[in-house]
Parts: sequence; structure tokens; C-alpha cells
Amino acid sequence: MIVAVLAVLKAGAAYVPLDSGYPPARLHSMVGDSAPLALITQQDLHHLFSGIDPALPVIDISDTTIWSDRQKIRRAPSSVNLTSSHLAYVIYTSGSSGLPKGVMVQHRAVVNRLVWMQRAYKLGPTDAILQKTPFGFDVSVWEIFGPLIVGARLVIASRDGHKNPSYLARAIAEHEITIIEFVPSMLRAVLEHIQTGELPSLKFVISGGEDLPSELVPLFREKLPHADLLNTYGPTEATIDVTAWTCSHSPTLGRVPIGRPISNTQIYILDKCGQPVPEGVTGELYIGGVQVASGYLKRPELTAEKFVRDPFSEDPEARMYQTGDLARWISDGNIEFLGRNDFQVKIRGFRVELGEIEARLLDHPALREVIVVAREEVPGEKRLVAYYTSNKEPGELGADQLRAHLSPLVPEYMLPSAYVPLQALPVTPSGKLDRGALPPPEEGAYDVPAYEPPRGEIEGTLASVWADVLEIERVGRNDNFFALGGHSLLVVRVLNRLRRTLQVEVGIRDLMTHAILSELASVLATPIENRKHSHYDSECSVLADK
Repeated sequence: MIVAVLAVLKAGAAYVPLDSGYPPARLHSMVGDSAPLALITQQDLHHLFSGIDPALPVIDISDTTIWSDRQKIRRAPSSVNLTSSHLAYVIYTSGSSGLPKGVMVQHRAVVNRLVWMQRAYKLGPTDAILQKTPFGFDVSVWEIFGPLIVGARLVIASRDGHKNPSYLARAIAEHEITIIEFVPSMLRAVLEHIQTGELPSLKFVISGGEDLPSELVPLFREKLPHADLLNTYGPTEATIDVTAWTCSHSPTLGRVPIGRPISNTQIYILDKCGQPVPEGVTGELYIGGVQVASGYLKRPELTAEKFVRDPFSEDPEARMYQTGDLARWISDGNIEFLGRNDFQVKIRGFRVELGEIEARLLDHPALREVIVVAREEVPGEKRLVAYYTSNKEPGELGADQLRAHLSPLVPEYMLPSAYVPLQALPVTPSGKLDRGALPPPEEGAYDVPAYEPPRGEIEGTLASVWADVLEIERVGRNDNFFALGGHSLLVVRVLNRLRRTLQVEVGIRDLMTHAILSELASVLATPIENRKHSHYDSECSVLADK
């Protein structure tokens, strides 16, 4: 992957990352929309792209025979005729219209972000960065190029390693990682997993992707007193990060600030008339400066709506990005993030447009209306819940059918945990949808089979742990962890509990591939050395700086 990305850029093209964990339908949509000159893949992933345009050249980078007779060409970068305004990459994000939208990012935006990072963190050949973010998300950009531009070590995490705090802690220790980024939910999981003073190599830990809860700051100081915690903010449309704040050693009251603008970036907090708001007053956050993307690929109307002229710049070509985020200036000149003003949400650091899920569900011929919301019954644990009306009789259309319909169309993190049928969507006296009146999901809203009680000690323990972690009344032996509302971060909590209660070694892959309770119980009864995936948690590869 690293070689492919570098090769594309050196050839003068832009790269479009295609995450092999996405459903084929979504990958096909991205390929069709981006209309690439070539598709670079490898042998074991060819099946994901069956049915694409047969005229599209496909390069199998794992087939070394096709390179053996190729002449090595060395040419100066200037011969490619690129400027800083050419595209470096197009990354797709969730779209409210039901289709993912491609964000076009220029070289100058990426370079500015990397140069700022180098000046702020002063990385060098003695540093090591763990590249763990799937490269379909823009955090991967700094993880890849940050170390390569300064000769630091680039350590590549195993596939899905970013979901496992035990693996991450081992990788940090083994490879003496000095800088790493987490979404807050995974940062919490790692901090709860380690002992005070562990991971002494860490110098900087970056938190980004979602709001950093204030209670994590003292926990970080307790567990990693030798490292600095940085809270960052930035949408894909503004190239990774545009603000940063170093969490101080003093107690944090209220929200953790997202800091101040980074180099060559402007932050505006404006009212509904487009005028700057005073200190302490809530407004919408706009981003200006060199890191603003050039727009959405093939979406001129949406680009014109979100990337508007910057009235505060003397450059008539300057644009600012309307984020849809609410914020305010605080007295020390930092910014406080206050959430969204629309129906976009962050789930475990992933940006999700609820409208995209609704649109894909409405493709089901039996559905009339669909509303998807993010419920937070437990602080810090958001779950997607779909509410729907249909033309079927009660009981004819259930969570199992809707989940099966949606699974091939969206990534796993966009699948609702529950599907709640309603006779009609609740409305206010003025006729508007009343989201506050949507009921919490009951047991039948989850994709679960008929209840069958657990058998034996292992199944009983598993059922008890699942019920406690998922906060549901009971779990049967045929229940699926993910259909009950589980997700990758709750997997971590389950594994930690099982290691303590059953005194067995259980890996994340065990639960990911054996999500039915009775099947997982059988796996746990098997010695770990005989398990098919027992090697998984120790996989890690290194791309050296030489």
C-alpha cells in the first residue's frame, strides 16, 4: 500500500484509497464516481472489484513478474509539471444524499499540515510512528508521510489492529513508538488497559476525530505522565487537522478546548448573518486558509454550497469551508467545540451522515419512512438506531431483514444496532418530526433469534458478560454479539472481562469471526495454540527509514 501510494504521487497523479473492508457495492460506487485511470490492487482482493468496467486497467501490485522486465525510469519531479494546486488525493466521506462524496485535497494543503506538524513536534530519525488508521481516512495521510519526510520509522499496524488496545499497547512497547493518534473512545480503552508508567517511549499522543471527554485528561496524566496529550480538530475538507491544543497538567473543567488555528489557517466563528460573534457566544465554525480542500469531486452545487468565498481575505480566490460545527471563542483565545448543527454524527471517530443510512434503507421496497438517530443511553457510548414505517403488517418485517438489506451497502460502523418499527413517526404540534419522542429500542428491535438459554459454564459466563457490557436483560446461546448492538470498541471491553473471569487468552479475531455466543464458547474451549487465528494479535510489520 505504501509503495502504491508513493508511486501514484511520483507519477504525478492523485490517489483514491479503497478500503477493502468496505462492502463491494460501496467500492464500486467510489470507482465509478472517481473514474480512475487505473486500479491498483492485489490478488486476494480482485473479487471485490468483479463487475467493474472491463476497460479499466487493473494493476496487480503483488504480481512481481510484471515488473521484472520494466525499465527503471528516473526523472526529476519538475518534469511531471505539477504545481502545489494539483490534487494529492481524493478521500470519500459519508454523504447526506445517500452517496459518499469525494473530497479533493491539493498538495499545498497536505504539505502545510506536515510542515506544521514537524515544527510543532520536531520529529526526527529517532522517532517512530504507528500507522494504524485505515487509509480511507485522512489521519492516515500524516501517519504515512509524517515519518517519511523526516527519516523517522514508519511502523505498519496489522489489519484491524487499530481496534484492539492490547495489540496497540504491545506494538507501542515493542517498536518504541513515540507519537500516535487515537479517537477518544480508543484512547480510553488503551488507558484502561495499561498500568501507570507503561509505554515510556511515547512523547506525544494525539486525540482527534470526536470530542475529547474532560475526564480522560486526568486519566491520561495518571497513566502516561511522561507524554503530552494533544487535542486536535479538523474535517476531511480541511486536510486532517486545523486546530490543536496541548492539554495542560492543571485540572480541566468543562469541555476540553480544541485550541487555536495551525499555521496558514484561519478559523472564523460566525452568526447566521455571516458576521463574527463575540467571545463566549456560540456560532458556526468556518475554516479558511491553505488547507481548505478544492471541493467535492463532480459535485459543483454541493461544492458551491459548502466552499464559499472568504470575505475576510484580500485574495478574491480565497475560499472558506462551512463545517456545520458549533463553537465559541473562550477568554484565553482558544476555541471550544460545541457539537453539530445538523444530523451528522461521529461514531467511534467515524463521520456518519445519518441521511446516507436513511437513503440506503429506503431502497428496501417495503419501507415508507426512515429516521436514523444516534442514541447515547450511556455516556460515551453512541449507538445508531433506525426508526421506520412500512407497508407490511406488524411482525412481517424485522431487524434481521433490514440489517441483511443494509449490510452489503454501507461499512460496518454505519449499521444501526436496532431497528424500531412504528405505526407513524412522532411529530410536534407544528407537524415537524419530534426526535425527542422517538422511543428507546426494546429487545425485539435487535436482530436476534428466538431465545435459547446458555449451556455450561463458558456459555453462561459469556452471556453474563455480553449482557452487562451491552446493557441488555438477557443473552441466548444463538445470539450474535454485533446484532445485539456490539461494535469494535465494545469487543475490547468484552475481551478484558473474559480474560479476568475465565482466565483464558482470547484475541479480538476470536470474537470478530465467531460472533455467535455458542460458537465463541467452543473456540474458548480450544487451546489457543490450536486456534486458526491465534497469531493475529502479534502481527506487525515495519517499513524502515533506510
